[in-house]
Amino acid sequence: MMSSAMITTVVLLTVLGALLAIILYVVASKFKVEEDPRIDEIEKVMPGANCGGCGFAGCRAFAQSCVEKGNVDENFCPVGGNEVMKKVAAVLGIEATAKAPMVAVVRCNGTCEARPRINVYDGKLSCRVKASLYSGDTGCAFGCVGCGDCVAACQFGALSMDPVTGLPVVDENLCTACGKCVKTCPKGIIELRNKGPRGMRVYVRCSNKEKGGIARKACQSACIGCGKCAKVCTHEAITVENNLAYIDFTKCKLCKKCVAECPTGAAVAVGFPVKPVPKPAAEAPQTPKNEA
Repeated sequence: MMSSAMITTVVLLTVLGALLAIILYVVASKFKVEEDPRIDEIEKVMPGANCGGCGFAGCRAFAQSCVEKGNVDENFCPVGGNEVMKKVAAVLGIEATAKAPMVAVVRCNGTCEARPRINVYDGKLSCRVKASLYSGDTGCAFGCVGCGDCVAACQFGALSMDPVTGLPVVDENLCTACGKCVKTCPKGIIELRNKGPRGMRVYVRCSNKEKGGIARKACQSACIGCGKCAKVCTHEAITVENNLAYIDFTKCKLCKKCVAECPTGAAVAVGFPVKPVPKPAAEAPQTPKNEA
């Protein structure tokens, strides 16, 4: 049988537990924060990817920010795009301004053929680990190291490694511009740019900041900072800093003059329709002299 001391202890603990529960209930009721029901409504229309591409920890944090601000001027869901933002704005009772779609681009054209290999890496297959150990397998310390961290980071299957070039390839039909690949790349060669009208865009596919001769020796496709592209651009969309040209997609008019002027092919045009090659004109039959 239980002793009186044990019974007393059990009773005291029970009473103490009940008293603490009452105190916690009172405190919770007094300091209870009422959450705006619109947060739940916005979260329901979100894609639920929780990718962090919007700059928040997840879709609920994004929804909470929209409700607190009362607008969507500074917030944008890259996965859902304009359609989702329209629904978010409808919950808030406002209208959302449509934004141009973005897409990830790889600013490196250092293929296996263009960049001769000078080192052999035999370690963990990780871009971050490899980049922390040394500059890379080639003479270019700014280019892609080719381990595919960006492919693993993309949860939408929009990235793949080309076995021939050794570079990542972006499927613009699957890319949501969430920015995970941008944050993952230790070399910073992946950038989010305006997708452009009908998928047409012009940019410099290089990130090498070495001087022209050194950059060209490391990679045949490197930008040499000659500035020819900036000189022919009539829209002031191109700047050359640290021996590297950069095209501002907000100013570029897609005239492609820089592409034609670039001596190394670092400036590229993507998504433009390919003009058909004209067929040679058929020669007219010759009339014999006696018949003439």
